[in-house]
Amino acid sequence: MKRLIKKVAVLGSGVMGSRIACHFANIGVQVLLLDIVPRELTPDEEKKGLTLEKKQVRNRIVNSALEAAIKSNPSPLYRKSDARLIQTGNFEDNMKDIATADWTIEVVVENLKIKKTVFDQVEQHRKPGTLITSNTSGIPIHMMLEGRSDDFKKHFCGTHFFNPPRYLKLLEIIPTPETDQDVVDFLMHYGDLYLGKTTVLAKDTPAFIANRVGIYAIMQGLQVMNKLGLNVDEVDRITGPIIGRPKSATFRTLDVVGLDTLANVANGLHQTGEKDESRELFKLPDYLQKMVENKWLGDKTGQGFYKKTKDAKGKTEILTLNLNTLEYGPKQRPKFQSLEVLKPIEDLKKRVKTFSKQNDKAAQFFNESLYGLFQYVSNRMPEISDELYRIDDAMRAGFGWELGPFEYWDVIGAREAVQRMTEAGYQPAAWVEEMLNKGKESFYIVENGNRRYYDIQSKEYKAIPGVENFIILDNLRSNKVVWKNSGASLIDLGDGILNVEFHTKMNTIGGDVVQGLNKGIEIAEKEFRGMVVGSDAANFSAGANVGLIYMYALEQEYDEINFMIKQFQDTMMRMRYSAIPVVGAPHGLTLGGGCELNLHCDHVQAAAETYMGLVEFGVGLIPGGGGTKEMTLRAAEMYEDGDIEYNTLKNIYLTIGMAKVSTSAKEAFDLGFMREGDAITLNNNRLIADAKAQAIRLAEAGYTQPAKKTKIKVQGKGALGMFLTGASAMVTGGYISEHDQKISHKLAYVMCGGDLSAPTDVSEQYLLDLEREAFLSLTGERKTLERIQSILTTGKPLRN
Repeated sequence: MKRLIKKVAVLGSGVMGSRIACHFANIGVQVLLLDIVPRELTPDEEKKGLTLEKKQVRNRIVNSALEAAIKSNPSPLYRKSDARLIQTGNFEDNMKDIATADWTIEVVVENLKIKKTVFDQVEQHRKPGTLITSNTSGIPIHMMLEGRSDDFKKHFCGTHFFNPPRYLKLLEIIPTPETDQDVVDFLMHYGDLYLGKTTVLAKDTPAFIANRVGIYAIMQGLQVMNKLGLNVDEVDRITGPIIGRPKSATFRTLDVVGLDTLANVANGLHQTGEKDESRELFKLPDYLQKMVENKWLGDKTGQGFYKKTKDAKGKTEILTLNLNTLEYGPKQRPKFQSLEVLKPIEDLKKRVKTFSKQNDKAAQFFNESLYGLFQYVSNRMPEISDELYRIDDAMRAGFGWELGPFEYWDVIGAREAVQRMTEAGYQPAAWVEEMLNKGKESFYIVENGNRRYYDIQSKEYKAIPGVENFIILDNLRSNKVVWKNSGASLIDLGDGILNVEFHTKMNTIGGDVVQGLNKGIEIAEKEFRGMVVGSDAANFSAGANVGLIYMYALEQEYDEINFMIKQFQDTMMRMRYSAIPVVGAPHGLTLGGGCELNLHCDHVQAAAETYMGLVEFGVGLIPGGGGTKEMTLRAAEMYEDGDIEYNTLKNIYLTIGMAKVSTSAKEAFDLGFMREGDAITLNNNRLIADAKAQAIRLAEAGYTQPAKKTKIKVQGKGALGMFLTGASAMVTGGYISEHDQKISHKLAYVMCGGDLSAPTDVSEQYLLDLEREAFLSLTGERKTLERIQSILTTGKPLRN
């Protein structure tokens, strides 16, 4: 059966329901969002003379919830206008409308009786054959089937989204014995391709996979913390990005999620874990129980493990809870010798391996936490999953870990870790010993560029299903690297497509990266039919290496700066006018030079979560790598007869001058950084593969080297006068500084084509020369250097 999802009904508009609705709207699906009818009027409704029968009252709960979601930050929507796809209603008046939905998702409160009551109504109205799923984090899925029809049972399963649904990539699919296999297969595929999720098939066991393992890891960490006498600040210092975990680490994460949520899941695991050897670990420590009783639940109640307050001078101060006294004190920045050793190590796997060999308290905490985790996940096989890769997928996608439990284990060394954990009193499951005895030394291997996992049942390595749709660069580095230097690698993706990957800090663009791009074009034009610029890193590129510009500017080495900018401009133009198609694959931060690079690609295949912008204005500069030229060119191409030409130019001028950054790839279209023909990939894992497919498409369509553009209409003094007048008014009004005005003048001068008396056609090189001249002049400004210094030292621009 071919199944199309044109409309989804979401039942329940709370934090999860409203945001699930928003994410379906993100991908263009119509949504019907329903909730209960209020039983009482609000004082405001009474003042207006409204009654409980009025539609605006009957839909108040659902409308208020959706409005709150849309206004929340970070936004659950790729762009605010997508909210138009969401229609609201209530269970009494609109439940009949679910008959028009292809998929109904129940997201009401975690109460089995209430869920069953909702399903009674669903049975009356849903169209047979349509999907019906429940978003629950704890209630066994099979318990919801009592009294349901055969058609309901066949099309029903659990779909556990993680909050916030737009940003957390995990979607657990939990079938029952009654669920049709076709339904399971469809949801696994749809979640991956259309919703951009890492879809993980989970068994109907307590807390499923991610919460089962994640809550264990937290509770094990609390136990080891108490054993070693560590405090909240120390544990969060150890369990953050340094080991491949989110910045929020352990306790900040708990404050964001809510201690009530932790308590509910932990208590549930304690109550239902009769067969779990670690059951007692899920019993809440006294201090945690006391915090829940005191309603110190984290951000939702204003205090948890951390508390934000104001000092005597009115300055915001973060306080940390002392778990022994339950009193708050100043937040500390703890230091450990082992963490100092790790600072220079960029590669996460090398960092983890090095950390595990240290001996101070931080390393002891890290090691013992992992030993317990290794024991637990090995013992949960096959209870929660038959395949170990699903556990790793769930932890990476649901908890934001860069490495899953078995991946951590492999980094340390499967055999070495077993020996060390056994000495520490932890015992892995028997199947791990059996694996090692058979000479299998790791849980994963890479063969011919494909990753394979150890299968417990067959006792052999197997291919991970679905990964044939992904290109993981890490799997190709052993034998597919064509050329490399310290800043970039050229990797053969197969089928005649070459990939340029950056590996500088934050993928910043410096001399080595520029050399890599040029080398990529040179080799691709001779030996390949297309090129992709992309990586598996967290971000595409945070921009040019401003530290180098700062150093040269301090030494007044302006010839060096001029050479750097000219070289970057020339590289962008060479890429744009090469004999082979070049496809950019931006994702995450794509700023400054990273944005400029994509502006010069033949096609941009962007991840949905792409934050793209020309941000040079924030450091006292203008885009100097061809960005100002390219946006000016686009303004000229966007002009249509009858338009007021200045308006198009003004909008782009403001986009650059206000250093606007898209909050999604959709917004990158709105800001003009992406154009018609460019495309979006919802699932980041598919990005390189999709970009490769686009490069092949362009090559097979008969790509020919484009001619350079020599007739770009610029507006001259007329538009320049408008921009200068506007900037002066902004200074007078106190909206921008005099230095901002100076940068604005430089930007306007370039975008208007310089000091031309009338609209004139100019070449790209003409604009590039103006752009470089303006950029160079601004590097000599003291206030620009102050801004760059502020960025380099604090990460924040200085207002001057």
